[in-house]
Amino acid sequence: MARTQVRRRQFLLAGAAVTASPWALGQATAKTVKILVGFPAGQATDAVARLMAESLRGTTAQSYIVENRPGQGGSIALSELARAPADGSVMMLAHMSAVCTNPHLYKRVSYDSLKDFEAVGLVGDLPFVLVCHAALPIQNIQDLIAYAKANPDKLSNASSGNGTVSHLAMEEFKRRAGISIVHVPYKGSVPGLTDVAAGNVSIALETAAGVAPLIQSGKLRPLAVGTSRRLEGMPNVPTMQEQGLGDFDAATWLMVLYPRGVRKELVHGTFEAMRTSLRTPSVELRLIASNCLPRYSVDPGTADSYLRAEYAKWGEVVRRSGVKLEG
Repeated sequence: MARTQVRRRQFLLAGAAVTASPWALGQATAKTVKILVGFPAGQATDAVARLMAESLRGTTAQSYIVENRPGQGGSIALSELARAPADGSVMMLAHMSAVCTNPHLYKRVSYDSLKDFEAVGLVGDLPFVLVCHAALPIQNIQDLIAYAKANPDKLSNASSGNGTVSHLAMEEFKRRAGISIVHVPYKGSVPGLTDVAAGNVSIALETAAGVAPLIQSGKLRPLAVGTSRRLEGMPNVPTMQEQGLGDFDAATWLMVLYPRGVRKELVHGTFEAMRTSLRTPSVELRLIASNCLPRYSVDPGTADSYLRAEYAKWGEVVRRSGVKLEG
């Protein structure tokens, strides 16, 4: 590439970074932006939120802090977002379950997913991996199904909370396999996986980011990945589909939301800032290294349409599962 072309590209990228900042347009009123996360520090959504905060700081020269509000599968944090001022001072890296499953699952949540939020854009997908305690005589999906059928309700499965993907996807797996395993919900994936690693609980279907260190240490054995393709970081672990589970898919998306009423200029400005900061090769490599598969919306309108379609889809999954919980 000629030197003049390189300089022109550098100039355009620099200009894009400035233009992408909504605060450069004077749209925000807060010096510090709070990013809510509906799960404890240390697990996958939190890790992605902190990377996003860091990358946005570099793009917008704005200050960001991550605040964890765990509980009810992310709904506590989403309820806080619904009540937040519509001035751009609070956003959320929302987990699919809080937005699209919990309103169907619980008798009452303190928000309306289709009316209370402004969708900004997708950040990525968190693939799930089915793991078991290393001492169990189970090496793959077929071993698990055979063991569970021979020992009904002897096995137990941890989840990161009622209504989360780790809960509902596991219920769908048990339904398809025709087996009975006791569900044990936790407030986040970390305590659940800790109990599986200790042998207090048998298995878990959790994010690749959460299980990877425990697999590497030998405390957990991977049985299958929930995506349609094998994961780059776990090339020897077959998918559930490879092991006879048809079109079974276990992954969750992460999307940035504002409370309803935030100015459209700010929503689009934030989208552009995310596009500038998150799509740089160095940030994408860090996302992939943390087992988050980058995926982006075309624009905020597309993100909103996707949210609405997913809301309907997961409502059907909840109805089919027959699971209902007290709010």
